[in-house]
Amino acid sequence: MGFKRNHRSERELAVLLGLVDLFLRTGKAIGSNTLKENGFSNISSATIRNYFAKLEKEGLLKQAHSSGGRIPTPAAYKLYAKKHMNGAQIDPKDLTSLKAKLNQDTREIARYLQEASELLSHLSQGAVFLSSPRFDQDLIVNIKCVAIDTYRCLTVIVTDFGLVNTEILSAPKKLSNFALKRIEAYFHFRLTGLDRPKLSHEEEELASTFYNEILMRHIVGYTNFSSEDIYKTGFSKLIRFPEFRDATVLASGLSIFENTDFMRGLLKECMEEGDLKIWIGDDLDHFSASTSQSSILAIPYFIHGKVVGAVAILGPIRMPYPKMFGLLRGFSNVISEVLTRNLYKYKITYREPKAAGALTHAQEPPKIGKQEESLKLEDKT
Repeated sequence: MGFKRNHRSERELAVLLGLVDLFLRTGKAIGSNTLKENGFSNISSATIRNYFAKLEKEGLLKQAHSSGGRIPTPAAYKLYAKKHMNGAQIDPKDLTSLKAKLNQDTREIARYLQEASELLSHLSQGAVFLSSPRFDQDLIVNIKCVAIDTYRCLTVIVTDFGLVNTEILSAPKKLSNFALKRIEAYFHFRLTGLDRPKLSHEEEELASTFYNEILMRHIVGYTNFSSEDIYKTGFSKLIRFPEFRDATVLASGLSIFENTDFMRGLLKECMEEGDLKIWIGDDLDHFSASTSQSSILAIPYFIHGKVVGAVAILGPIRMPYPKMFGLLRGFSNVISEVLTRNLYKYKITYREPKAAGALTHAQEPPKIGKQEESLKLEDKT
C-alpha cells in the first residue's frame, strides 16, 4: 500500500506540474481534456478531474470563473519553480548573446553594469535590479552644468568608471547661460590642467567655490558608503504582460521598482543565501497586497569567488521560470568572470558597505581628476 500511495502522489505531482507548465505557455484555464491532450494521454479525463479536485482542496489549484478549467495558485507556482531551480539550462541563443555583448575588456565598471542590466531586461522582458559594491581607483573626468533657474544649476559629475552623480548648487547672484558655460570650462581646466578659460574675478571666485563644494560632496558621498549601489531598468516592459494591465497591479509593481531600499533588502537576502532565491505572489504581501500577481527572482554574482552583489528580475507571476533560472545563472556566470578579469587587469579594488562589515580592501580616498589626484582643495587665500 505504501508504494501505491507514493506512486499516486507522483502522478498527482506530475499532473500539477504539467498543468502549470501548460498554463505558463497558454495563459488559459486548463481543463481535464486539454491536459490529457498535452502529455497525459495515459490518464483518463475522469482521473485527471479527480486529481484537480484534490489539488484544489490542497490550495494548489483554483477554478476559473468563466469555465470549468483550473489555474495555478501562488503555492503551485512556488512548487513548480522550486522543482526547476537546479536543473534549468540557459537557452543557447541567450548564452551567445550574453557572451557577445558582455565579454568586454573595460575599466568602465559602472557603465558595464548598467549595460548588463539593460541586456538582461531585454532578454527576460522584465524589470531588472542589480546591486554593486563600490569600486576604488575611480576618477572624476567631467563635470557638466545645466541651468535650473537664474540662481540654481544642476551639476552632472561623470567618473572614469562611468558613474554619474548629480548635485544642485545655488549662486548668490543671477547666473547667465554664458557664465555657466565659462564655469563649466573652469571645471574642465581644474580636472585636466588644459585650456584655462578667461573669467572675470567674480566668476572665477564663484567657479572656485562651486568646484570645492562639488569635491567635498563627492568625497563625503564616496566615504560614507552605507549601502550597495543599485542599477535598475526595464519597468516599461511589464506593461506587455496581461497581469500588469490592471492599474492596481501595475501601480504595485511600480512601487516596488521605485522602492530602492526594499529591493536592496531582497538582493541582500539573496547575497546571504549565495544562490538563486525566489519571491512569488504572497511572498511579497508584506509590501503590498496587490503584489500577488508578481514574482521576483534573484541570483548573486561573484568577484574572485566572493559574493559581491546580486541581480533580480521583477515580472508577472505567470513567468517562464525554467527559462528565467537558466538566464539568471548564465548572466551571473558571465559577469562574474568578466568583472574578476577586469578588476585584476586594471588593478581595481572594491569595498562593501560599512554596514556589511569590514572593508574588502584597504580603503583609498576617491580620486578627483587626472590633473588633481590629491584631495587638496583650492587655496583661496
